[in-house]
Amino acid sequence: MSGGTRLENANPVIFQRSGQRLHTATEEDEDVHDPIDDREIFDILSINDPEHPLSLEELNVVEQIRVKVNDEESTVGVEFTPTIPHCSMATLIGLSIKVKLLRSLPERFKIDVHITPGSHASEEAVNKQLADKERVAAALENSSLLEVVNQCLSTRTI
Repeated sequence: MSGGTRLENANPVIFQRSGQRLHTATEEDEDVHDPIDDREIFDILSINDPEHPLSLEELNVVEQIRVKVNDEESTVGVEFTPTIPHCSMATLIGLSIKVKLLRSLPERFKIDVHITPGSHASEEAVNKQLADKERVAAALENSSLLEVVNQCLSTRTI
């Protein structure tokens, strides 16, 4: 969030966090195959909003029901819903989600991050950018943009 800049959504609705998942003994046993599931991916998505001192979960931008995982086929899909239909941060939010997953998951996973259908004015353009590997790679070579993404991914004290 930049000082002095007018917020696009000055009064967002804030939702309660889902809380931490309890891990079972089987999940902690390194000798037992434990497939990655939607809750595990959702837990990874602890990401800060670029505009507010809140997480994407607290703003309901990411929800567990919008995370789809197929461990056997090595695919992860995440739909995210910007808080307003004309959110200028939508591409940055999607990029932050994609980077977090790329950094957290084994390389075998194909990651699809896109806007929830019908929730953003530029949905098609944003989805096209997020699906283009070359555009994502070029964005991450931009040191200023990478710094903003890293701020979204940094741990905040809650």
